[in-house]
This record gives sequence, C-alpha cells and structure tokens, in this order.
Amino acid sequence: MDDDGVVIIGAGICGLATALALHKKGIKAVVMERSESLRNVTGAAIGIRPNGWRALDQLGVAETLRHTAIRVKRERIISLDGRRQKEISLTNWDGETRCLRRKDLIDTLYAALPPGNVKFGCQLESIKFDPYSTKPVLRFIDGSSIIAKVVIGCDGGKSIIADFLNLKPTKMFPLGGVRGLTSYPNGHSYDHEFARFQKDNILVGRIPINDNLVYWFCAHPYIPKDEKNWEDPEVIRQSTLELLRDHPQEVHELIENADMKSLSFTRLRYRAPWDLLTGTFCKGTVVVAGDAMHVMGPFLGQGGSAGLEDAVVLARTMAQLGLNNGKGGSKLTVHGVEEAFNRFVKQRRMRVVRLSLQTYLTGMLLSTTSLLKKIMYIMLLILLFHNKNSHLDYDCGDL
Repeated sequence: MDDDGVVIIGAGICGLATALALHKKGIKAVVMERSESLRNVTGAAIGIRPNGWRALDQLGVAETLRHTAIRVKRERIISLDGRRQKEISLTNWDGETRCLRRKDLIDTLYAALPPGNVKFGCQLESIKFDPYSTKPVLRFIDGSSIIAKVVIGCDGGKSIIADFLNLKPTKMFPLGGVRGLTSYPNGHSYDHEFARFQKDNILVGRIPINDNLVYWFCAHPYIPKDEKNWEDPEVIRQSTLELLRDHPQEVHELIENADMKSLSFTRLRYRAPWDLLTGTFCKGTVVVAGDAMHVMGPFLGQGGSAGLEDAVVLARTMAQLGLNNGKGGSKLTVHGVEEAFNRFVKQRRMRVVRLSLQTYLTGMLLSTTSLLKKIMYIMLLILLFHNKNSHLDYDCGDL
C-alpha cells in the first residue's frame, strides 16, 4: 500500500482542470483515470459561454482553445409546431461563446499538465477512512490500494466518491440525448449561430465549431429499449432519423452525414437542486467537484463550465490557506484541508443550486406534455430567473 498526497479521481474536464489549477498554485496532484488512455473521443463537443471562458483564462489555456473554434454570435429558435417553420426568437450574444470539440478541450488541459500527472488504468472500487490515521484509503479493482492525504472526486455522475459522502442518488430526466459531429470538407453554409428547432417534446440544436465542422444534438422523450442497442452508432443514426422524419431536410442531412465515431446516446440525469441545497460535498479531506457534485441536464450548456469554475475556486481556496507551501505536501494538514474544502463548498453551493434549478425547470418544461405543467414551469422560470442569461455574468474570480 503506497502513500500519496493529493489524488484526483477521474481525468474528465473537471479532473484535468483541477489538476492544472492546483499545479499553477504549486500543489502537486496525481489524477487516477479508470480508462487505459485519455477519454477524448466521447461526448462530441461542449459549448462554452462567457463564464466558462473566464475560468479557462485563469487556467491559462483559453488562447490555445480560441484558435480551435469560431465565435458564435447569436441564437435562433425555430418552432416547427404546425405546418410551417416559425422563427420565434433571435438573440444576439454580446459575451464570448464558442463550441469546442470535447477532444480539443481534454487534449489542451492534458498537454498543459506536467508529464506523468495522469495515471491510466486505475479504476476505483471503494474508498474508506483509515481508522488510525483518518486518511482516505483508495482501493482499485486490480487489488492495489493507496493512502491519500487528500481525495478530490471528479468521477462524474455515477461517482463512487459522491456515494461515499452519502449524496443522494442522481435522478433521470424522462429524456434521452443524442450527440454528434458532422464534417463538411468543402465548408458548410451555416451562419455563426446556435440554431434550435423545437417540435412537440423534441429539441434539435446545431452549432458550428469551425468552417468545416458542426456539432448537433437531439433531446427527445426517453423510450425504454435495450440500452445495448444504443451503443451501435448505426442504430443511433437510424433511430434519430426516424424520430425526426417530420423535420427540415437540413436537419436530416446533419444526421445522415454524421461522423459515426462521434455519435452517442445518453439518458439525461441530474442531481436534484433540493439535494444540492442540503448535500454533504466534503468530509474530512475528501471532496467532490464537477459532475460528481452537480451533474445537470444540458439545457443551459453549463455543466462543463461549472466544472471549470469548480477547479479554479478549489485551487484558490487551498492556496489561500497555505496548502501550497513546503515540500512533499507537508503543509497538507487535515485541519487546513478541511477548512479549504468547507470554504470551497460555501462559495460554490448556491451557484450550482441556481444553475441546477434553472436547468431542471427548463428540462421539465421540454419533457412534459401537460399544458398545466408547462404553464407552471414557465411561471417558475419567469419568477425565479427573470433574466434567463444572468448566469453568464458569473465570474469565478482569479486563480
């Protein structure tokens, strides 16, 4: 059984961003990733709004990523209910918005880390506190164990660390989501806009990444099927085309020409806003961040950006308490880490509660067929979020 200092579980967006933020503050961390290699081929793309770019600027990778994606200048919403297309909203965006390939974001964060910071093939099986030292003991499925001084769980919506902290289980939206990328070798003709097509309880979104690559998604009512069928890209494509048979030809072409390797289907899950309000996000020297803390639906496009914010705030609070001084992590005292984690949770709780609540209400509005419920969700959104884009003004602060 080996000893280690700061251990981050999961090399997704939040895990890599947290490792980079800690590195910039002089705190060494090792990232344990269950996959045998970097998970940079799933998830297709991720939209980053102004608050996310503020976090990326603090991490020092924003300029590199800006060269990988065009700036999206507006949002257009098209209603397909009835016989004709009807443009119901056109909003110009002042703040910076770009859609990044998830691979570009993951690769850039990884490249900014010192070599060897990520260990692959380390699938966590369990975590417990050592009864004598009160340090976290991590056990992996290969039978190996390590004693860590600090554990940061960035292990996603099905987090083992969140279970250890007794966070309530995530819940499922009655919706599924299909994501994909479509390449146009000779260039596409789409404007630099986020176009959304709404019909009944189906939402299709299209957003260009650059002049040759377009990201698209489809959120639709979840129909229980053999989940393994949805692992076959051809099944995903054919099922989505069938579902959208009444949609415009431009939508069909996106799906028909999609890169098969980019196609994925997921059942959309969330951590309930009321659970975030009362949940225990840290215990001793163990804490969660990113989706492990606040997995949410994609309806505001804030899940990834919220994880980037977590990384900046967590590293800053640890450094403020002097946890970046000394060699070999000698300043990583239990009391100091507990205080840093408590400050982190206090700073982040209401931010993620509000994001999750707005996302939850938006998702339930899309999924319900009841007119009464639709009116209720609309009224709650107007009452609680009269400025629906106020979350974009958030600044996580300096690293």
